[in-house]
Amino acid sequence: MPSTFSVFFDDPFWVGVLEVHDGDGVRAARHVFGGEPTGPELEEFVRRDFGPLLDTALAAPVVTADRVPRPRRGNAKRAARAAAREQAGRPVTTAAQDALREAFERTTSENRAAAKRRQAAEAEQRRALARAKARARHRGR
Repeated sequence: MPSTFSVFFDDPFWVGVLEVHDGDGVRAARHVFGGEPTGPELEEFVRRDFGPLLDTALAAPVVTADRVPRPRRGNAKRAARAAAREQAGRPVTTAAQDALREAFERTTSENRAAAKRRQAAEAEQRRALARAKARARHRGR
């Protein structure tokens, strides 16, 4: 299962995006580094955090990579320069961006639902406590 990990500057942070390509399409996950990561920091990241990032990418929704570039024969040096230019200008594929967006929307909706449940439980607890205090005051305690 081929995968690529790209690190790029997404103002104001440095971001790493892991793209996993399989038969169904592309899955992606991202990690925000903050400041520009150095070589030793990237090695430490790979040792410590790459496994969970890969698990997150594999759990992300699949986006079909319908636009697969067809290789053209031509000047190898010109192709290398064009590839470097494209990588510098757009390091994350559109399929990976779609996968990241869908995963973000899914987790956002899950977090909103959990927050509503948590707020309702807290409100119910506050109401029960206030009612208990009112009963205690009514009984003269």
